[in-house]
Amino acid sequence: MGRNDEIGKRIAELRDICGYSQEDMASMLELDLNAYVAYEDSGEDIPIGAIFRIANICGVDFTEILTGVNAKLTTFQVVRSGEGLEISRNPGYCYRDLAFKFAQKIMEPTMVTIEPGYAELNAHSGQEFNLVLKGTMKLVFNGHEVLMNEGDSAYLNATVPHGHEAIDAPCTFLAVISE
Repeated sequence: MGRNDEIGKRIAELRDICGYSQEDMASMLELDLNAYVAYEDSGEDIPIGAIFRIANICGVDFTEILTGVNAKLTTFQVVRSGEGLEISRNPGYCYRDLAFKFAQKIMEPTMVTIEPGYAELNAHSGQEFNLVLKGTMKLVFNGHEVLMNEGDSAYLNATVPHGHEAIDAPCTFLAVISE
């Protein structure tokens, strides 16, 4: 099996994980169904732009499709309800785990951009997942601060007062709230 065959198989696997049919994916990519099926079957002639679009549709890191290595986010310790406040770095989520949760509507993502200096504390029900996409952000947990760079993520008990502060320039992050 060649490298392109492996890429085609990974694309098919991600499509299945996210619950899309071949027809769905071909439509989202604005491709003829036969051309898309050929991508999955042999991996031949997949334009790099199509791989980027597939990565975005499935919510995975582009290099994960190319290399087959599950990309992991750098994740901070969950702040657990009733167990006090712990902040430490842990191995992160796999992108494909998040992709499945997004596709199944288990977690609803929202894009947030904040300007420097914003750190108003708030609390709400459920758990919150934040992934920094652009810039640097200070995540404030009830008085404790964690500096997060692009690619860092945090998963916390959102009933603990928390806030987000952009450092030096606007910061864009993915905020996901689940019960």
